[in-house]
Amino acid sequence: MPNDIDRRLAELGLSLPDAPAPAANYVPFVRSGNLLFVSGQISSDEGGLITGKLGAGLDVAEGARAAERCALALLAQVKAACGGDLGRLRRVVKLTGFVNSTPDFTDQPKVVNGASDLMVKLLGDAGRHSRSAVSAAALPLDVAVEIEGIFEIE
Repeated sequence: MPNDIDRRLAELGLSLPDAPAPAANYVPFVRSGNLLFVSGQISSDEGGLITGKLGAGLDVAEGARAAERCALALLAQVKAACGGDLGRLRRVVKLTGFVNSTPDFTDQPKVVNGASDLMVKLLGDAGRHSRSAVSAAALPLDVAVEIEGIFEIE
């Protein structure tokens, strides 16, 4: 039986990817008590990595879409950590977004809104979170966005 998050995803025409495997010497998530710390998830979709630099080839809308894809990957990791049951997710505590951008690009918060907005659409008030949105001179594999998260789970 699908939970509320699965239903909302379907209503938005979205689905979770498979939880990405780590690309280096780290684990995808760590649970400490009721907090789940999810490692940074990079921007990718069905076509592969979403690459490029905001302010030099990518616009805010493209960056926000990349951030939304990071949010889906974060939720995929949460689902894996919860044994496949997203109903155990209680709230999003914090997101930290890294935006591959030029030195003069200053709309990092608008880019990371792609992830924040999706969390609120899916979880309502439980999706509201604290957040950082910062610029990075470069990100792994030239991805446009990377986001890590802290979640409260049951």
